[in-house]
Amino acid sequence: MNILDKIVANTRKEVAERKAQVAVSELEAAEFFGRETYSMREFLVKPGKSGIIAEVKKQSPSKGVINDKVSVEEVGRGYCEAGASAISVLTDLQFFGGKMEYLTAVRRLVDVPVLRKDFIVDEYQLLEAKAIGADVVLLIAACLEPAELERLAQFAQSINLEVLMEVHDKEELERSLNPFLDVVGVNNRNLKTFDVSVETSIELSEFIPDEFRKISESGLKDAETIKRLKSHGFEGFLIGETFMKTENPPQALAQLVAEVGVNQ
Repeated sequence: MNILDKIVANTRKEVAERKAQVAVSELEAAEFFGRETYSMREFLVKPGKSGIIAEVKKQSPSKGVINDKVSVEEVGRGYCEAGASAISVLTDLQFFGGKMEYLTAVRRLVDVPVLRKDFIVDEYQLLEAKAIGADVVLLIAACLEPAELERLAQFAQSINLEVLMEVHDKEELERSLNPFLDVVGVNNRNLKTFDVSVETSIELSEFIPDEFRKISESGLKDAETIKRLKSHGFEGFLIGETFMKTENPPQALAQLVAEVGVNQ
C-alpha cells in the first residue's frame, strides 16, 4: 500500500465517523453554506493578481514538519495582501497537520477564493467544504475512478463550488476529463518516488483542453520557472512549501510576485 492508498483509506474512515457525528442538515445550516462563492477561474487571471495559489501547509508525508510556528490567520491574510489569486488550505490532520478550522479562519480574513486541499472521496466532504467557507475543492484523479470523479465534480458545481482536478500523467488526464471541471492541475510530484519535475506540466500542457484553466503544482520555486510555464499556457501556480519553509511566508510570496509581475 503506497502513501496515497493509506491516506485515502484513512480519509474514508474519518468521513464515516464525521457523518455519524454531524448531520447534513447541520452542515447546510452553517454560517458560510449559503454565501456567494468567489471564482478561482476568474481570480487566476484577474488584473492585479499573480496567478499564484499560495498554500497554508504545515507538514507533509514526504517532508515532515515544514512550518508549525506560523499563525494560519496571519499567513492567510498576508498571502491575500501580497497578491495571491487564491489561497489553498490543507484540511487533512493526520498526514498534513491541517484542520477544517484553519480554512474557516482564513475565510473570515480574505476576499479571494479559498481552496479546500484534501482527499475528497465522498459528497459529504463537498458539503463540509461549503459549510466551512471554501470556494473550490480538489479532486485527485489518482484517488478516484473516472465515473466517481465526474459524479463528485457535478455535485460540487451544483452547490456552487468550483472544481480543480489534479493529474500526475497523461493517462490520468485522458481518462478523467469531464464537463464539470473548472481548472486542471498538473502535479509535478511523482506519487511513487516523490521526485519532482516541472517537465511533467510542460509535457501535459498540450493535452489539456482550452476550456479549462491550467495550473501547475509542486516544485515551483522561482520566477523563471513560472514565466516558462506561462509560455506553455499555464495561468495558475500552486505553491506551498517554497513559502512555508521560510520564517515569513507572505513576504516570500511578495518577493516572488515582484519578480513575476501581476496580471495586467
